[in-house]
Amino acid sequence: MKKSVLIIFFLLTAAFANAQTKFCFVDTDYILKHIPEYKAAQLQLDDLSAQWQKEVDAKYVEIEKLYKSYQAEQVLLADDLRKKREDEIVDKEKQVKEFQKTKFGFQGDLSKQREELIKPIQDQVLNVVQSIAKQKKFDKIFDQSADAIVLYSEKKYDISNLVVKYMNQKDKKKAREELVESRKQVQNAARQKVLDQRKQKMDSIRQAKTEQQQKN
Repeated sequence: MKKSVLIIFFLLTAAFANAQTKFCFVDTDYILKHIPEYKAAQLQLDDLSAQWQKEVDAKYVEIEKLYKSYQAEQVLLADDLRKKREDEIVDKEKQVKEFQKTKFGFQGDLSKQREELIKPIQDQVLNVVQSIAKQKKFDKIFDQSADAIVLYSEKKYDISNLVVKYMNQKDKKKAREELVESRKQVQNAARQKVLDQRKQKMDSIRQAKTEQQQKN
């Protein structure tokens, strides 16, 4: 943090030392919140997160029921049955934790979806900022939402609204089409996963039947 403050301090000092240097500020957090495509992408991510969390909660409810049932019947169970019930509960807990890791962990599905949906929009913002810098002949543009702390800045040096204006004037139709296509890809991937799981299950059933027939 101190390093970031020193960097921004020296950059600003150098800018003020040279009267010819033109600089301004943007707030990328503010910009993104005012872009419809970003809002739509964020809603999609929120929906996915809520859906997966609902699945996690349901799995834990199932485990809780199994555990309570096991506690109620524990004294009546033979050693082998007791161990079997305990192993079943432990296995289900492992499965839930693995599911959580797959969906919410580092480089999990949610992280990958965020990268897929949000990064293109962030790249667009960066391109617009660079375009404005060239048009307005700015030498430096600082991001107020980054690690570098800006203790004070005149509003006239903040071009965040100008960036938002440029972003919303860009090819909205193309942006919407890209977002729809991205959603389709996510939905198709999820649908294909379900189909693959069903096929695998059916193949297992057929194999079991074949083995049974061979034994008979």
